[in-house]
Amino acid sequence: MEPEVVPEVVRKAFKVAETEKPGPTHIELPEEVAAQRVEGKPLIIRRVEYPRPADHAIETAGELIERAERPMILAGNGVVRRRAAMELRRFAETVGIPAANTFMSKGVMGYKNPLARLTVGLQNRDYEMCGLADSDLIIAVGYDLVEFAPRLWNAGREKRIIHIDTLPAEVDEYYQPEVEIVSEIGEALKALTGCCGRREAFFDESRLESTALAELNAYAKSDAVPLKPQRILHDMRETLSAEDILISDVGVHKLWIARLFPAELPNTVIISNGFATMGIGVPGGIAAKIAEPKRRVVVVTGDGGFLMNVQELETARRLGTAFVTVVWVDGAYGSIQWKQEARFGRSFGVGFGNPDFVTLAQAFGLPAFSIKAADEFPAALDKALALDGPSLIAVPVDYSENHRLTETLGEVHISM
Repeated sequence: MEPEVVPEVVRKAFKVAETEKPGPTHIELPEEVAAQRVEGKPLIIRRVEYPRPADHAIETAGELIERAERPMILAGNGVVRRRAAMELRRFAETVGIPAANTFMSKGVMGYKNPLARLTVGLQNRDYEMCGLADSDLIIAVGYDLVEFAPRLWNAGREKRIIHIDTLPAEVDEYYQPEVEIVSEIGEALKALTGCCGRREAFFDESRLESTALAELNAYAKSDAVPLKPQRILHDMRETLSAEDILISDVGVHKLWIARLFPAELPNTVIISNGFATMGIGVPGGIAAKIAEPKRRVVVVTGDGGFLMNVQELETARRLGTAFVTVVWVDGAYGSIQWKQEARFGRSFGVGFGNPDFVTLAQAFGLPAFSIKAADEFPAALDKALALDGPSLIAVPVDYSENHRLTETLGEVHISM
């Protein structure tokens, strides 16, 4: 309410927004206050320092790991935010412990790593297939409970847990750590690596990544139209390099990307999870290209989510952000329809008509491609990625394949 406090309020808002766990803040600035002059200067920015890992916590965690028969790492988005992926890989490889990742930490281990268990959090048998079910010790690193609820992988509350994060563990009936290492994540992993001996990692031929990658490759040559989700994602992975960025909007395509799209590096597959806001795709593509102008960016969005923010194509063209928007076209709010049918045996109010997406994109001044045959997609993607501005590809998709996500892995956990 007073202009003199603006420097303090602004600095506090940014500090709160940037401190773990980061998120948005809001400043209310009335016009009459904004119009007043103030003599104050911006406050100095101080970098937040997290404590060093406590020696006793490292020793306790090391003892738990040494005594465990089948320990396993569950890596969350904190590993990506704190840029600790290399320390995580080094710890896993040095000690010989496999690691699963959540939706929002894809790529922290790299899908080609034999210790990688790929992405969990979609289905009720994820914890079985990735090895969490057989594990007696879970090393949760940068993990947030909202990413994959502990009740889904620790229903019996018998698993011992090591918590490694910048903040203490949340109170939860199914998540009660034996020890908490509260520090910079990378520093904690370095210290823990030095106090643990090497073990023989356990493997399972039916593990999650084998199932997921086999599913992706089985449809690599499918010529069906509308295109199978597996074929689209296979061609995208073949076309994109390890450093390229994929931004996922929200819809059924997000579930397919979370399950099947392999990531080699962190921060290369960005998935909107948690509140899971539809319409993030195009704005996300703009932001990614501004942040990483030298890297190629592809947005995957459904027709429903795309139409919620289609006006941002003008922003993309005006700013000259060169990225490709791939629209999966099915004429429905697919994930809502899926959940309605699963719960009630029918759906209501989820179908809609679409514009001609090529003509729509061209009206915004963007080049666009419409896919009529499966083998046209990789060529169109290559061509679009070579352009120096934003572009759009409309791909008809066959969501009757959704049952494939549940055949081997059980009920899908979809929050709307």
